[in-house]
Amino acid sequence: MQVLDAKVPGVYERTGPNSAGRQNLSLGRLTVSEYGFTRREFMRWALAASAAGAFSQSFLSKLVAAAEVAVKEYPLIWMQTSACSGCSVSVINTIHPSIKNVILDQILPGHQLFLNYHSTLMAAAGTLSTETAMDTGRRHKGKYIYIVEGAIPTFKDGIDGTLGEENGKPITMLEWVRRLAPDAMAILAVGTCAAYGGIAAASPNPTGSKGIGDVLKMLSIKTPVVNIPGCPCHPDWFIGTVARVLLYGLPNPKELDEAGRLKIYFGKSVHNRCINRDYLDEGTFSSKFGEPGCLLELGCKGPFTYADCPLRQWNSGVNWCINANAPCIGCTEPGFPDAHSPLYQRR
Repeated sequence: MQVLDAKVPGVYERTGPNSAGRQNLSLGRLTVSEYGFTRREFMRWALAASAAGAFSQSFLSKLVAAAEVAVKEYPLIWMQTSACSGCSVSVINTIHPSIKNVILDQILPGHQLFLNYHSTLMAAAGTLSTETAMDTGRRHKGKYIYIVEGAIPTFKDGIDGTLGEENGKPITMLEWVRRLAPDAMAILAVGTCAAYGGIAAASPNPTGSKGIGDVLKMLSIKTPVVNIPGCPCHPDWFIGTVARVLLYGLPNPKELDEAGRLKIYFGKSVHNRCINRDYLDEGTFSSKFGEPGCLLELGCKGPFTYADCPLRQWNSGVNWCINANAPCIGCTEPGFPDAHSPLYQRR
């Protein structure tokens, strides 16, 4: 009886029959990760295989060694706080790779993401879902990525924003940050609300909403944060940032700008690469929408907005704000929207 899948040559080798007539097996030089197994799949196979054959002690020790080099798993806790879900919708619409590939496949060879908690996408609801978030934090201390979408209400200890209950009492979004942020490997602030407060923190801001960075300072939590702003965040910025962290670890200070964003996406202004730049150089300005010319007089915030929208564009490269004859509103910048108001007038 064969207990191996012959489609996986090189991983296991037969060393001849034993006294019981079964094939002894030894672990070859190739690692499990070269064949795309997840750690979970590998361990599940190993347990099933152990019931089918009598393995030697030396084989079992090699089995354990193989498990150690299996695919690395990264649990994600994606928490939506004071948000409109726009950033989730944007990221879900990623095309290359698709959201199915991001969640179910290895985003990079040897690196598997597991979206353990996302209140909009998961099937579970109520206590069952929030217990998943807490359990992930306990079991993967120091190894999970905490993703925050939306600003955090802080007025009166965050009573204006709650997620779930515990012992019959609501758990505030601020309390979730207290519980999950300290033990996270890193925090990704997805969208301008999460990064800087955004629309949720706009005047008069009765809830005292803040971006996650300011909340961490308030709570004296040192977990590193990478901001991925935008209203909404571009899916490429999110996927690229996650891939960057998995490949090379957390960015060093030189790779981030003063607003905590990766310079590879937010290193140059929209104005610097705008399709209307020639109009500005020629002194041709639009006085009303639909006219050819630079949109500066109609409130374009491109000169002081940093993002690669002119190159990357949106909806899989179909279009972007200025190409659709709308001015840039500066949605990736700290202070948006208050600092940029009125949006359709020149500052």
